[in-house]
Amino acid sequence: MKFSYQNTTQILFGQGQISAISQTIPTNSRVLVVYGGGSIKHNGVYDQVAAALSDHQWQEFSGVEPNPTKETLDKAVEIVKCDHIDFILAVGGGSVIDGSKYIAAAAHYDGDGWDILTGQHQVSSATPLGAILTLPATGSESNSGAVITKSETQDKLAFLSPYVQPAFAVMDPDVMKTLPDRQLVNGLVDAWVHVCEQYLTFNHGHMVQDGYAEVLLRNLKQLAEQFDQRDSDVWRENLMWTANQALNGLIGSGVPHDWATHMIGHELTALWHVDHARSLAIVQPSLLRNQIEHKRAKLEKLGTEVFKLDAGEDLANRTIVALEAFYHQLGVATQLTEHNGDKQHAVDNVIEQLEKHGMIKLGENQAITLKESRAILEQAIA
Repeated sequence: MKFSYQNTTQILFGQGQISAISQTIPTNSRVLVVYGGGSIKHNGVYDQVAAALSDHQWQEFSGVEPNPTKETLDKAVEIVKCDHIDFILAVGGGSVIDGSKYIAAAAHYDGDGWDILTGQHQVSSATPLGAILTLPATGSESNSGAVITKSETQDKLAFLSPYVQPAFAVMDPDVMKTLPDRQLVNGLVDAWVHVCEQYLTFNHGHMVQDGYAEVLLRNLKQLAEQFDQRDSDVWRENLMWTANQALNGLIGSGVPHDWATHMIGHELTALWHVDHARSLAIVQPSLLRNQIEHKRAKLEKLGTEVFKLDAGEDLANRTIVALEAFYHQLGVATQLTEHNGDKQHAVDNVIEQLEKHGMIKLGENQAITLKESRAILEQAIA
């Protein structure tokens, strides 16, 4: 076990914490408030932000989509450059926060911002940013990663940079009160798979990371079982904090990662606009069955420690069945149906995109070749 771990994001957790941004953003900053479709104007968050920024010079940029697009974000990049913005405040879920990270990095680059996603430009500076989280799911509020879509070419790619780590994250569970059930479910599923991608690899003996991952998975399983209690403060608080811990870098420090479910799932979202979390639920069970020999020991550990299954020769298989049942109890499908029925064409499309994006050897063992990805998709697509 060898790693370097640092998380510089200040977490402001709890009810009423949005007002704290009046102190955490310097009053001499020129602030761009970035948000999505406008729900923050109906749930009181926008008014709280405006009140907190009453002594600041600020303007706004709205319209960031779920699965944020380069085409939309580039408009905000121009605003940052032209109006000399020196602080970005992301108000939203993972898409808005990811989009704001792209804006912050691209605003410090004279070329095409997509170069950041393709690796042609390494981020060396960015506009400072903070986040007000409105939808718990991705953990983007306190990590250095972002996923961006280029609509023109149906590409969905990720980048990592310490320069876009949010300076602070406001996490007020009250903002979840008006979220639709679908988004709450997506948050549960997204956080679940984030933990799995750092846990379901092979036995390595790192007790803290494994033990903490199992606690987070048990939390999410319990929150799913108690979904009828989603209107309680305790339920909201626990989902918001668990989803954050799932991808703030801690449980992934010094351990092998997978991320193949995400890489394949991204293509389903780019091609058919499947909700990000639901694309993961579609891919994961089929991927686990395909890779069961590589992952058997960890699947058995998941089965006993999280699903409380009895030991036995078929424990790994029963764990995958239990995982599917976890998704189904939330009303989440584990097969793709958005492709309009032409299964072979859909499989070919995804494989073509994976090859185009260099995703030809995935997983902790690099064992998921395009051949294996095709076999996974044959099972995952209805």
